[in-house]
Amino acid sequence: MTAAPAPVLLSHRQYARVATPENPLVLESGRTLSDVTLCYEIFGRLSPAGDNAVLVCHALTGDSHVAGRYRPDDPKPGWWDDAVGPGKALDTDRYCVICSNVIGGCQGSTGPGSADPETGRPYGLDFPIVTVRDMVRAQARLLDHLGVRRLLAVIGGSLGAMQALEWAATYPDRMRGIIPIGGAGRFHPQGIAFNEVQRQAILNDPDFRGGQYYGTPGPVRGLATARMLGMITYRSDESMWTQFGRDVLGGCDPLQGGFGVTYQVESYLHYQGRKLVERFDANSYLYLTRAMDLMDLGRGRESYEAAHGLIKARVLAVGIRSDLLLPTYLQQETVALVRAAGGRAEYLEMDSPWGHDAFLVDFPLIEEPIRRFLRELETE
Repeated sequence: MTAAPAPVLLSHRQYARVATPENPLVLESGRTLSDVTLCYEIFGRLSPAGDNAVLVCHALTGDSHVAGRYRPDDPKPGWWDDAVGPGKALDTDRYCVICSNVIGGCQGSTGPGSADPETGRPYGLDFPIVTVRDMVRAQARLLDHLGVRRLLAVIGGSLGAMQALEWAATYPDRMRGIIPIGGAGRFHPQGIAFNEVQRQAILNDPDFRGGQYYGTPGPVRGLATARMLGMITYRSDESMWTQFGRDVLGGCDPLQGGFGVTYQVESYLHYQGRKLVERFDANSYLYLTRAMDLMDLGRGRESYEAAHGLIKARVLAVGIRSDLLLPTYLQQETVALVRAAGGRAEYLEMDSPWGHDAFLVDFPLIEEPIRRFLRELETE
C-alpha cells in the first residue's frame, strides 16, 4: 500500500501593533516610530509556561512565511520549509515556532512603504534608519504580546543570524540558546562594499524618484540589478561551475550574440532579478542592507569584544565553507569571543559548495546537529 501523504502544514499571517503614540518605539538613531505593526506567523502551540518558543529570524529578502502553505493547493511552501514542521528539526509538534517580518521590511510590517501617520503618504526615504538592534527590540514587544516568557532559542541565517546575536546581547535572560548561521557580530568591509554597489543600482535608476515612486512601477531595473549582484554573493564559484559551467543558451552563438543574454548563468541572474521585483520594495532593500552594514554588537557598549560577555545563552554558530558574503572566520570569531568571556559556544561548519545560501538549499547537512542542540537546551 502507498503511504498516505503527509498533512499540509497551513499558516496565515497575523498582525500585532507593537508601538503606539503612547508607547513609541525609540530607535538607536534617537528617532521614534509611534505606530509600528509587525506581521508574524506561528506554528505549533505555546506551552502553558510560555517557554517552548523558537524565534526564527529571516534574512534580507525573507518574511514571516517561514514554512507551510497558506492553502492546501498553494504550490510554494515557506522559505525554510525543510526546517520547520512536524518531526523536522524545528518540530512544530514540540515547539512553538514564531517568525515575524522585520521593521523596515515590506511584507506586512511597518517600513518605508507604510503610511506615515503625520502625512498619510508612504514614508519613502523619510522612514528612519533602522538597525538590527531596533528590529530585535520590536520583536521583543511582539513576544510580550504573545505571552512568550523565555525563548528556547533564536535561530536565523545571514541577517537573521545577526538578529540572533543581537537578541543574546540585548536580552541575555530571554533565551536558552541561539543558532546564528552564516552571520557575524559586526559586518565586514567587503560586505558593506557589496551592499553599497547594490544600493547605487537602485538610487541611480531614473524611476527611483527620490524614493517616492509608489503608485508607479518604481526602480525596476535598479532593484533587479541589485538582486543580480546579491545573488553572486550568495553563491560560490564552485556552485556556479556545478549549476551552469560555461553553458550557453540554446541556439546562441557567443561570437554573434553581442551583449544580449548568452550564457546560462546570465539568464539565471536576470530571472532572479525579475522574481524579486515582483515581491519586494526597493526602499526596503536600501534600509535592510544598511541595517546589515550597521550591525555591530559593540555599538553603545564597552567594546565589540566585551559585548560578547553579555551573552548568557548557549551558542551554536554555524559557518559555511564556501560562503563569500560572510566567511567562516566571522563565525569562528564569535565563538572565540564568547568563550573568552566565559560563555558557552561551539562552532559547526557546513561542508557545502552552495555558498551563503547553503542554509536554505542544503539544510539537511545541519538538520541533526540543530535538532540535537534544541533537545539539549530543553534539559537545561
